[in-house]
Amino acid sequence: MRQYSPDLTPPWKKPKPVPEVPAEPGLVVEEPGTGFCGAVIRCEAGTVTLEDRFGKHRVFPLEPRGFLLEGQVVTLTRPSSSTTTRPTRTASGSVAVPGARARVARAGRIYVEGRHDAELVERVWGDDLRIEGVVVEYLEGVDDLPAIVADFSPGPDARLGVLVDHLVPGSKESRIAASVTSDHALVLGHPYIDIWEAVKPSSVGIPSWPRVPHGQDWKTGVCRALGWPENTGAAWQHILSRVHSYKDLQPELLGRVEELIDFVTAPH
Repeated sequence: MRQYSPDLTPPWKKPKPVPEVPAEPGLVVEEPGTGFCGAVIRCEAGTVTLEDRFGKHRVFPLEPRGFLLEGQVVTLTRPSSSTTTRPTRTASGSVAVPGARARVARAGRIYVEGRHDAELVERVWGDDLRIEGVVVEYLEGVDDLPAIVADFSPGPDARLGVLVDHLVPGSKESRIAASVTSDHALVLGHPYIDIWEAVKPSSVGIPSWPRVPHGQDWKTGVCRALGWPENTGAAWQHILSRVHSYKDLQPELLGRVEELIDFVTAPH
């Protein structure tokens, strides 16, 4: 007699097998039901604990096909030798992902006004941005912003974030920023005269950033007041060399950059 399999499910209705991945500490996955994305910090019998970039923890059951790894469905399994060792951190304070490859660049972008500003963002958030697939571009001045936004054409699948220098209410710069802001374009300004001020004085080894008389070039005035050679490029490299992590920056700048990253990477 002909033998039949007890499983009468048609082949085309059977779920395809998915990879099984050990839930090692530092592995970054997404729980698709909630959209929560974070690194594994703990794996216990039947559950896994994830920590997102802000330090928030969520516990999820270890269910088959329960997570996304680099956009692919996987089944997390308990590692053979479970450990609670906390993963290392990136310069921004996010969980580091050893051996992680940069994600293919998103359509969304972040523009940063000022070359020094862009270098500082890269130094502290560079690892995070590459994992998120966010490209940072240099904005020479706010006057260029309307043309850039018009050419970029922000939309649900391509959001645009912009970080500009000291944004004073009622100024020409604030009016330009307001004119291009939309549901898909966000312009934020840090409260400092120059990005140098966003670095904590203690990290640079000075008591405070000096006050520069009105009408004088701020960077040159700072160099004079501190007794540094009047070479602003060399001065900036000295300042930048003292920045090792988010702890060396003022919280007002941290909040602006994190808000832009969240805006550009938020699900549409």
